[in-house]
Amino acid sequence: MDRLRAFEVFVGVVSKGGFAKAADALNTSPANVTRYVAELEAYLGTRLLNRTSRRLSLTEAGQALFDRGRLILDEVAELEALAGAAAVQPRGRLRINAPVSFGIRHLAPLWPRFMALHPDVSLDIALIDRVVDIVEEGYDMAIRISRAGSQSHVARRLAISRNLVCASPAYIARYGQPESPEDLAANHRCILYSHAVAPDEWSLTDAGGREQLVRVQEVMSSNNGDTARMAALDGIGIIRQPTFLVGDDLRAGRLIPLLPGYRSPDIDILALYPSRRHLSAKVRVMVDFLAEAFQGTPPWDRGL
Repeated sequence: MDRLRAFEVFVGVVSKGGFAKAADALNTSPANVTRYVAELEAYLGTRLLNRTSRRLSLTEAGQALFDRGRLILDEVAELEALAGAAAVQPRGRLRINAPVSFGIRHLAPLWPRFMALHPDVSLDIALIDRVVDIVEEGYDMAIRISRAGSQSHVARRLAISRNLVCASPAYIARYGQPESPEDLAANHRCILYSHAVAPDEWSLTDAGGREQLVRVQEVMSSNNGDTARMAALDGIGIIRQPTFLVGDDLRAGRLIPLLPGYRSPDIDILALYPSRRHLSAKVRVMVDFLAEAFQGTPPWDRGL
C-alpha cells in the first residue's frame, strides 16, 4: 500500500464529504477511493469513518488522522515545491571535489565570480588528489584530470591541457638534455607522479604519429604535482607534467621543454556528475560557468 497516497485519499474523502467527490478531485475511481480507505483502516487496525447511506462521520481515530494528515500533506506539497524550484533556480549547498594543484591554481580564483552570479548557492570545495566516488562520498560533482573519462558518471570536457617533459636549467647544465626517448630512459633521472596508472611508463609520440612507451628511471615520486614541480625546479630530475601546472615556469624559463620532436598525450579537464536526468540547477550552472571560463585557449597554454 502506498501510505502517502492512502493518507491523501482519506483526507480527500473527509474534505469533500464523500467518496465520489473525492474520486473526482483526485482523478481516480470511487472504487479506488474505497479500496484505499479500507486498506488504510486495515493497516492501522482501526475504523476511521462511520458510513451510512446519507453521510460520513469521523471516528476519534479518524479525526486525529485527518487533523495530522492535512498538515503532513501540506508539508509534502511544500517540499515538492522547494525541490521543483531547486531544479529551476540554483540554490543550496554545492559540494565539489577537485584535485589539489588545479583547484588552488585555476578554480579558486573563479569561485568569487561564481558566487556573485549565484548568491543563493553556497560552495563546499574539497581538494583531494585521489579519485573519489562522487555518490558514495556525497559530492554533487567533481573536477577530474583524466585521459580516460568516466564509465560510471556523465563527463563534460571543460578544457585540454598539454603534457610536457621538462627540466630546470640547473638540471640541464649538470646532466644535459635527452636527445631521444631511448636517451631519456637510459641516462636521465625522472620525478614520477605516483597517481598515474603506470608512473614510470611515459608515452611519447613522434611527428609521424609513432608512439613509444618509455620506461624511465625514478629518482623521486610524489602523489602531488606541485611537489614534483618544486623538485624539478631545484634540479633534482625531469618531470612530465601538465601545462596547467608548469605553464608559468615554462614561460618564465624556470623550466625548459625537452624532446621537442615528441609529444605526450594531452589530458582532459572534466566535470563529472552522476546523471543527466533530474540534473539540479546548481550543478548545471556550475558546469556551464566552468566551461565558459576555460573556453578557447586555456590560460595555462597561452604563449607556449
